[in-house]
Amino acid sequence: MHLAVDDLSFSYPGRPVLSGVSLRVGAGTRLGVVGENGTGKSTLLGVLAGTLAPSGGEVRRQGSLAVVEQELVPQPGQTVGDLVRDSLATVRAVGAELDAVTRDFDHEHGNLAELSDVLARAEHLAVWDADRRVEVALSRLGACRDPRRELSTLSVGERYRVRLACRLAERSDLLLLDEPTNHLDTSGIDFLTGEIVAWGGGILMVTHDRQLLDDVATEILDLDPAMDGRPVLYGQPGYLAYRFAKNQALHRWRQRYRAERKRAEKLAERLDASYEGLSDEWRPAKGSQKHRRATHARIHVKAADRLVQKLEAEAVEVPVPPLELRFPDLLAMSPGWSPDTPLLEVRSPRVDATPHEEGATPAGLPDGGTPAAPATVPTGARLDLPGTRIAIPPSGRLLITGPNGSGKSTLLAALAGTVGLDRGTRTVADGVRVGIVAQEGPALPPGAEERTGFEEYAQEALDLLSAGTLDPDYLVPVAFLGLLTEEDLDRPLRELSAGQRRRFDLARALLAVPHVLLLDEPTNHLSIDLVDELTQALRVTPAAVVVATHDRRMREDFADWPTLEL
Repeated sequence: MHLAVDDLSFSYPGRPVLSGVSLRVGAGTRLGVVGENGTGKSTLLGVLAGTLAPSGGEVRRQGSLAVVEQELVPQPGQTVGDLVRDSLATVRAVGAELDAVTRDFDHEHGNLAELSDVLARAEHLAVWDADRRVEVALSRLGACRDPRRELSTLSVGERYRVRLACRLAERSDLLLLDEPTNHLDTSGIDFLTGEIVAWGGGILMVTHDRQLLDDVATEILDLDPAMDGRPVLYGQPGYLAYRFAKNQALHRWRQRYRAERKRAEKLAERLDASYEGLSDEWRPAKGSQKHRRATHARIHVKAADRLVQKLEAEAVEVPVPPLELRFPDLLAMSPGWSPDTPLLEVRSPRVDATPHEEGATPAGLPDGGTPAAPATVPTGARLDLPGTRIAIPPSGRLLITGPNGSGKSTLLAALAGTVGLDRGTRTVADGVRVGIVAQEGPALPPGAEERTGFEEYAQEALDLLSAGTLDPDYLVPVAFLGLLTEEDLDRPLRELSAGQRRRFDLARALLAVPHVLLLDEPTNHLSIDLVDELTQALRVTPAAVVVATHDRRMREDFADWPTLEL
């Protein structure tokens, strides 16, 4: 058993996050962790890895540990080669120990037990194959292979792929993964799936990838509390089995709650009637045994009181209903639209490798159209589509696919007008509003991280109104969308999890009721339930929708859309 957790709890100051978590991870266990955004999935990984101290419960680990968090903050001057060297330090140490033991081993009087132990550890880590494993992993994941390249010059996704490749090459006893498919293309996901299935130790992975859960998960831990207020461990392998079991449990829970509420209403009516019988206006008829009748009435009320107390003691607390997406009624076209004109069009677009940092808003954008929020511009993403015309009609659909580095994010930024074209043209019909959810999220102005979600959303609306690019008759209140609770919207943005920030980015894109909605890897960081709801909403919305995604299940859901393969 590499990991054992009993009744784990964790709280930030004034805010409980985890409670009642128990699990076991041994060799061959591939445990998937799911739950709504903000339920503490990444926090759980931090506690299990030892970077966060639990508020209660016990965590026991045995063997080596490797962790792949969602973000890697590089040290100044740190290179790809440094990361590879640090990751393989244990493997190389065991290799050096084996060399020393075998070189000095006395075949007549040597310590055979020591030799056997070192040899077993070397075989377990396959020390003679470490360099090849790193090279293969870097190549298959589409990661940078230049050992001199500084990590600070790589994008978030590029850094993630380098570190993931290094961790896979370590062959640790326990591997913790946080959203491992977020920055991988189809080829990378296929390689990762094979590595996970063949892993000799235990794996715990936080993921929204429904296909990955179906392919590899032996168990699924759902951090959304069940009827008893605790997380649930589903022992059936795969996502579909988990979803069926959870839906059945929720159905039973709600049935029992409705039955308890009906019973409570009847007892309340009985109690009211009993108290009414004791009101000051009630008087027994003359000659009746008034003391006896009054005593019976009081006994009747006490019995009703006892029944109500018993019901309250045994009652099921109403489950906090999960957030449910309420997608706004978007518009198919602007009032001045001509039937012969597409809402948005680019011709022969070329964008050379851009120097803009992630999150920066480039200057000199093309005229026409209203992006709902500044997009993230990927570094070094070149796009060149000579002779290609991409026209988005009202209520049009387009699915963009292709490997990492093929220019999907750059094409969406070009369509949105957040990056200029080095060649080609971009045309937007008069009055058309364009909303974009970029892969890494928009840049926030200085100080915005301290503002609450309500404050930042209101500021965004005021800025668009001042610029004349927002119709005040079409404004989507952020609380209406069901993406974040009012409690979360009252918190500073810096306190939100990656998934909650992603939900907020989606809300910002919908703020101005766009006619064209551009989504770059929309499933990244979102909960599985929200991905299902968003997929259905995108299929039926009157607005035009363009999606770029590696998510295999989402591509299947949109298989009937026109597809552009880059």
